[in-house]
Amino acid sequence: MFLEQTGSKNKAQGWIEVICGGMFSGKTEELLRRYRRAEIAGQKSMLFKPSIDKRYADDKVVSHNKICSESISVKSAFEILDLVNEPCDLIAIDEAQFLDNGLIDVCNTLANRGIRVLVAGLDMDYNGAPFGPIPSLLARAEYVTKLHAICLKCGGLAHFSHRLSEEDSKVLIGEKKEYEPLCRSCFAATKENN
Repeated sequence: MFLEQTGSKNKAQGWIEVICGGMFSGKTEELLRRYRRAEIAGQKSMLFKPSIDKRYADDKVVSHNKICSESISVKSAFEILDLVNEPCDLIAIDEAQFLDNGLIDVCNTLANRGIRVLVAGLDMDYNGAPFGPIPSLLARAEYVTKLHAICLKCGGLAHFSHRLSEEDSKVLIGEKKEYEPLCRSCFAATKENN
């Protein structure tokens, strides 16, 4: 944790980090890598995910390549504040796009308490529109990492999550049967053909 010199006192400084990108870009894997490094360093860390995400396990954050870590499932962002009731160095939140916009205040509150807040999520939905609280968190974050997958049509850098099914609800939790990563050109071509 960084220390900021303020007069004669040292004050722990918190911040917000956002890992974003399309599906299959490695967001969860990168979140878990940073989370594990903090644990190895002996930092008190807590890992959260939205309860709606039950793809692999209710009580674990799991990447598509099966890397996992124990987590706490929450129905709303403000539950996180209720559960962080002791000193903590790192709060990590996966699949943050599925949480409500209260997540913005929660992340700011935690960072203002001197906690490092690590958030991973989709920045765009399947239509290429901003998704959930992620765009607002990007504007407030001290550090942003945008990851890319590989376009399954042309092999270029993909940052769009193209939905393969006809389902049109904003939230459809899925994997490779429901989504494919596409680059801008291939995504635009699929939209023109529909």
